[in-house]
Amino acid sequence: MAAPPADGRPLTRTRWARHLFRRFERFAGYEPAPSPRRTAALHGGLFLLTLVTTTLAGIQLTQAQEEPLNWLPWRVFLLRGPALWAELERGLWFAVPFLGVLTVHEFGHYFTARYNRVRTSLPYFIPFPMGLGTFGAIIRIRERIFSRREFFDIGLAGPLAGFVVAIAVLVYGFTHLPPLDYLFAIHPDYAQYGADYARHVYPPGTSGGYTLARPLIYRWLETALADPARLPHVNELLHYPVLLAGALSLFFTALNLLPLGQLDGGHILYGLLGPGRFNRLVLVLFVAFIFYAGLGIFSPRNDWQTWAYGAPVYAGYLALIFWRVLPRPRQGLLLAAGIWGAQVACAAVWPAATGNPGWLVFGLLLGRLTGIYHPPAPDERPLSRGRHLLGWVMVAIFVVCFTPSPFK
Repeated sequence: MAAPPADGRPLTRTRWARHLFRRFERFAGYEPAPSPRRTAALHGGLFLLTLVTTTLAGIQLTQAQEEPLNWLPWRVFLLRGPALWAELERGLWFAVPFLGVLTVHEFGHYFTARYNRVRTSLPYFIPFPMGLGTFGAIIRIRERIFSRREFFDIGLAGPLAGFVVAIAVLVYGFTHLPPLDYLFAIHPDYAQYGADYARHVYPPGTSGGYTLARPLIYRWLETALADPARLPHVNELLHYPVLLAGALSLFFTALNLLPLGQLDGGHILYGLLGPGRFNRLVLVLFVAFIFYAGLGIFSPRNDWQTWAYGAPVYAGYLALIFWRVLPRPRQGLLLAAGIWGAQVACAAVWPAATGNPGWLVFGLLLGRLTGIYHPPAPDERPLSRGRHLLGWVMVAIFVVCFTPSPFK
């Protein structure tokens, strides 16, 4: 018989069951622990490489160019002395706060998992050679989670910790805005207009350049803290690295809090509702998500080439993600056909109604890789009142951080 846990706490049936569950999971899924040297080399190396790529991304974003999301400017390392440091300093103003939020987020998961005696890895940072310089970071849970409460706590800790740091970054950014001379150094042609540059550079009716949408919490902080004389036009946000880091941190917080599958938001909503109600609701949420993402792609006003070349691809996409969503494949295909028909009907009645096709990629990851449903836990006891309250606070945080079209 397995020895009972020896931590001095009174033994209960639930604690005994958790103890046996942990022993079984660790025996059944045993894998040799990597050496400390290898662990430090892997995780530390990925972090340092991601620090380099996000620093290069910060350098690129603060340059005056029409399309900032290109391959990273590795040629910077050809510079020497003060010129090199000046470029790196600009990039670090973006990389340090942005990676700081990601790091706090992942270690929120990590330390909560360790507190609950759930084996987990250190964060894996994911460098990327273009755009923002990273795809974020993840941790690997090395065993099944025993209770609904543990799912809830581990899922909630990351976005809550990251959100707090993101707010601190934005508070600093709004209270330490540089004078307009900073922007005029990037765009010398703006200087002739002075503080009224936005009215001339971005007159009403023009689309402007590449922008980030500003969620509710960003707008509230902007109104409360920023000096209007120094506040950049929304199309110039990319050139303000601290504000950009804060805005992107809010976006990644909202992305993790989407109440779908085994995302952090899925863990939280599962903890609040339980497996039965969550798995019924998540199907509705996923259908609404895909409906919005694909809205406006096809309409009766499209030419025949759009239908001839695009329709088979989109039909295959919908079939792929809904094939296993319902108990029978035929039901999933009928659901996919119904969503497409509803999208076309809405486009016919409201031609201006459009969604955001960028979400379709994320929908594919959810529908085919991670799944939209949440697995049950051996211990399905409901959460305490305090955790229920905190869970709904996180739902509110998702609302104030989320924008349906984050990049424009």
